[in-house]
Order: sequence, then C-alpha cells, then structure tokens
Amino acid sequence: MLALVDQGVAEGAWLRAGRQTGGRGRMGRAWESPEGNLYCSTLVRLRPADPLAHTLALVAANAVYALVAPLCSGQARIKWPNDILVDGAKIAGILLERAGDAIVIGIGINVTGHPVGLDRPVTSLIAQGAAGADAQALLERLATLFAHWFAIWRAQGLDPVRTHWLLNAHPTGTPMRVVQPDGSTVEGAFDTIDRQGMLILRLANGDSRAIHAGDILLI
Repeated sequence: MLALVDQGVAEGAWLRAGRQTGGRGRMGRAWESPEGNLYCSTLVRLRPADPLAHTLALVAANAVYALVAPLCSGQARIKWPNDILVDGAKIAGILLERAGDAIVIGIGINVTGHPVGLDRPVTSLIAQGAAGADAQALLERLATLFAHWFAIWRAQGLDPVRTHWLLNAHPTGTPMRVVQPDGSTVEGAFDTIDRQGMLILRLANGDSRAIHAGDILLI
C-alpha cells in the first residue's frame, strides 16, 4: 500500500495478503503471518481539517473491536495504543505509517491460528470458538466498520470516536507498566486517553503522566 501511494491510489482502497514473508508489528517487530489469518491495509489521505493523524489508530481499534468481540467466547478489550485483547490475550494489532499526506493503516487479526512461545498470551478467533471464521469475509465486514468510524472521525472529530473507544477499553484504574521508547519504565493506573489520543497514567503519588508512545503491559 505504501508503494501505491505515489501512484495515486484512492482513499478507502484495501489490500489483503494471504500470507506475509516480512510482516511487521510496532517498533519493527516481526509479525508471524501464516495462511488463514487476516493481514490487510487501507489508506487515508489527510485533509487540513482532519483530527490528528495518529488518532486514526482509535478509529481502527473501534472497527476491529466491533468485528471480533461478537465472535469471541471471552471478553474483548481494546488496549492502548493498538491492540485488541481477549481475556488478556492479544488477538489483533494495528500499525500506522505515514507517507506525505497519506496514512496507511495496517491491521493483523489472528483468525485460524496464533503464535506460541511468546512472552505474552495470544489467541485467535478459532481458539475463541469462532468456527468457520474466514479472512476474506472478515475483511469485507471490517471495511464496512472502518468506513463507519472513519466518517464519524472526519465529520464530527475525535470526541465520539474516543468516547466509544473508552467504553470498550481496559477499565479506569487498570494497573499497567509502560516501557517507553528510551527503555525506561513507569507504572501506574489507567486514567483515560486525552483529546490528542495520549494515554493518561495515574501515578502512585496521585500525579498524572501523559504517555505519547510505549509498550503497555497490564499488571
């Protein structure tokens, strides 16, 4: 999708890979990409009046949550900044990349399988009881859900997107540890996300800390 940006590909286009040989997660991590799971990207071309570009992660999270939550036997939750968990196990991830005025939104969902031996729990739709889940059919539904939330984001701003995100995220007060890009860590309790899409962490001394980026570990 990034390669197509300079060729003028239209906003709203979607690409799906049956498998990937170089799948990537946040911070350049490898993303295992065997056949059967959903690997897809879509494109947004930014306009001057749009909300902050990185808040498209909240748009995508609302769409992915709406797709997977009804299919899972466990409790689905959104985890800032870009994961969907089911009973604490990761089932989907979101990655934003920018090229000029274009934002490519990559989404990976574990459908028929999930990796083992990682340092954190993972799951898949099949493991959650969604027998017969099919990546192509899921993509068609995901595109519809994303278009719905994207239209709200562009027409009404971030507030309704943020409000819905908070309804389906880790509850206020959830203990968490943040590993920041420089390797330092900070612990506290989830307070909210602000109107710039940043995580607000409540520290033990009662202070608040705004987190711009980092890996979140729920404690």
